[in-house]
Amino acid sequence: MVAGEIAIDRNDPKTFSIHSGRGVLINGGKGRTVNLISEFEHGDVEAQIEFCVPKDSNSGVYFQGRYEVQILDSWGVEHPKYSDCGGIYERWKDNRGYEGHAPRVNASKQPGEWQTFDVIFRAPRFDAVGKKIENARFVKVVHNGKLIHENVEVTGPTRAATYESNEKAYGPLMLQGDHGPVAFRKLRLKSIRLP
Repeated sequence: MVAGEIAIDRNDPKTFSIHSGRGVLINGGKGRTVNLISEFEHGDVEAQIEFCVPKDSNSGVYFQGRYEVQILDSWGVEHPKYSDCGGIYERWKDNRGYEGHAPRVNASKQPGEWQTFDVIFRAPRFDAVGKKIENARFVKVVHNGKLIHENVEVTGPTRAATYESNEKAYGPLMLQGDHGPVAFRKLRLKSIRLP
């Protein structure tokens, strides 16, 4: 849904109070809705994503619908893991996770404050017959002005991706909508070409 403003609900810190208007995307009053998938498909991209979560909430941004940068209320976490805010989420096979990447530092703000991800993402590369010759890579992820990842390679789609079984040169941005309340504003994507 579209809103004008959101704030932590005074009666329930795990939800938002929602004010009418325009400019903020929110995944409903309960935080349990479908994922939002862009029509725009990207390869290499620079992205700026502004988001807000209430207490204990969870979401994620999936580049090309496949590779997740985690959104989570991680305020106060001393030793962040791949599953904390800014983590590059793990892959999943044979009922176990692997290859998750924790952020270098916890840059999370407290619930209810707007936060930013600034991301440079390099898409996987394919040869003339469609065989993957280079993995996708997060060249840089900056969370609230702090560098949390640099040149992190992902060998395939992370858990709960829209497209888990195949990789391609292009794909949509996916905003996870079914894990708890989350609000987004100022989503900016710029196609680039990296070497």
